[in-house]
Amino acid sequence: MTLRFFCILACQLLLVFACAQARAADVIDITKAEIQSSEEGYRLNTAFAFDLNHELQDAVQNGVKLHFTTEIEMTRPRWWWRDEKAVLSKRTIGISYDVLTRQYIVAIGGSVPQPFNTLDDALSLIRRPARWLIAPRDALKRGETYEVSLRMFMDRDFLSKPLQVNAINDSSWRLASNRKTFTYRAE
Repeated sequence: MTLRFFCILACQLLLVFACAQARAADVIDITKAEIQSSEEGYRLNTAFAFDLNHELQDAVQNGVKLHFTTEIEMTRPRWWWRDEKAVLSKRTIGISYDVLTRQYIVAIGGSVPQPFNTLDDALSLIRRPARWLIAPRDALKRGETYEVSLRMFMDRDFLSKPLQVNAINDSSWRLASNRKTFTYRAE
């Protein structure tokens, strides 16, 4: 009797750990994050690793536009006062599917939408976005060290209200990265 109980308990624990591992896959990994100085200002060069789960793929193919927002914050630590927030910038990329042309459409914050034949090709633009101008040249003080905080998430605020309610209650609609922090010395 006790051996059978422990076997059942062990199977249930293995099932719980397997489900936890499956849910851990619904995370955006920040594989590359660096700030580059240019003549126009400071640009963010990033790369993300993620896949859409089955529910999100179905949603896109059924006409739901998904939005992915990248946030960056740069602060300069000060010992005598609160930290100075030098840069706070956001950029949103939307992905949708056009049933008539059978193409995936990716639009980056007000730019001309770009069509793609496959979902993977469309996601590659979101995973490896072009270098993004996050701050003008005079926003940072040369030689100062800044703490950078970066994250990316699927922005549920852009969904229609009925889908927002569903997204709040359904964990498969929560796709986000952990905050990546690093330091940058302004050039």
